[in-house]
Amino acid sequence: MVRRARPLALLLAALALAGCANLGYYAQSVRGQAALLAHREPIGKLLRSPDTPAALKSHLALALRIRKFASRELGLPDNASYRSYVALDRPYLSWAVFAAPALSLTPVHWCYPVVGCAVYRGYFRRAAAEAFAARLHRHGDDVYVSGVPDYSTLGWFADPLPSTVIDWPAPNLAGLIFHELAHQELFVPGDSRFDESFAVAVQEAGVARWLRTHAGTAERRAWRASRRREATFYPLIATTRHRLARLYASERAPDAKRAGKARILRELRERYRVLKTSWGGYAGYDHWFDGGMNNAKLAALQTYREYVPAFRRLLARAHGNFAAFYATARALARLPKAQRDTVLGALSTCTKRPAGDACNCDGVSDSNDVGRASPALQVAQRGFVRRAGLGPPATLVIATTSRDPTTSAGRARPYRWHNGDSCVGRASAHRRRL
Repeated sequence: MVRRARPLALLLAALALAGCANLGYYAQSVRGQAALLAHREPIGKLLRSPDTPAALKSHLALALRIRKFASRELGLPDNASYRSYVALDRPYLSWAVFAAPALSLTPVHWCYPVVGCAVYRGYFRRAAAEAFAARLHRHGDDVYVSGVPDYSTLGWFADPLPSTVIDWPAPNLAGLIFHELAHQELFVPGDSRFDESFAVAVQEAGVARWLRTHAGTAERRAWRASRRREATFYPLIATTRHRLARLYASERAPDAKRAGKARILRELRERYRVLKTSWGGYAGYDHWFDGGMNNAKLAALQTYREYVPAFRRLLARAHGNFAAFYATARALARLPKAQRDTVLGALSTCTKRPAGDACNCDGVSDSNDVGRASPALQVAQRGFVRRAGLGPPATLVIATTSRDPTTSAGRARPYRWHNGDSCVGRASAHRRRL
């Protein structure tokens, strides 16, 4: 009991420093988290109990196999998280509120003790989340309230698996566990796009590896189909975001921008209908359009997806070596945010030329081999520019492991960026302290 109480007491002390005006919000967070800890039960105990329903035992046993796989095969933290279970009487563990100005795609940020600023605000009661969203909407923001099936406390507590996810199909349950453990492996306070994109990349690659050894042909085929749908849906969203960004940055009057926004979002819905037809009527993305698409929803999608291509590329360069990939991600996390965004933006937009492995995207190039590297993938920083996109050329050397598992050396290739525009334009964030 003392060991459980100590991190909760530390969290309470940290939250108290945020000021009396925030205590109501933080009190509901602490109460909700404390309830989860108080009602969780070890999965092993439930599996041994004759009172546990057979169907629940089957789901719990699967979850435990996935949890062991996460640490053994993906190198994710081997701790007590997701080795316990908590039964809930609600459809989601919590609810998150996203917001963005009516004529901007830059999400509103809220700042918290310990974890820094984030693009969402979480509640354990749906009514409280919707009430807060209504306040933001009255002030003119676009808002989006999303149910959260599970979340990670970043190692502060031994997170339980909630009943909200326990009966999910194996690939979905595995993806969620891998995603949340990835946050425990690496989390950069105040950089939601980095954190979520990193976790999604781990999730995707982890599920693919799980399916190779733990799934039948039909399950693998269904997963590949879902990935093909993702590959067409997210570019559709990205195109819409680019169109809106150009509109919002234009010199048009606010009323003209609002009319243009409405037209672009109508066209998005029409294009989505065509896309659904090509999928044979699959409706798994319909929830994004429930209640209408808006800037807050688009910002939420960007947060989780923008840098996923960059992390995929880094994992590919590590030839699937997760320890090496994590080392690279940690090195990137140590960079100043502007430089980190420049590198990840460049990697996200790089495309291979028809011949060879050279990459060229807005001043970022992938050169020939530059030397030998250690078995674990390393990141060497050579004269990083003082400001992203400015100053003399700089090189981020990403040294990969060898494709040959019997060879200890790998080849290193640098990503360079030069004077001029970076691949990712940066807008100042709307930050709000609670």
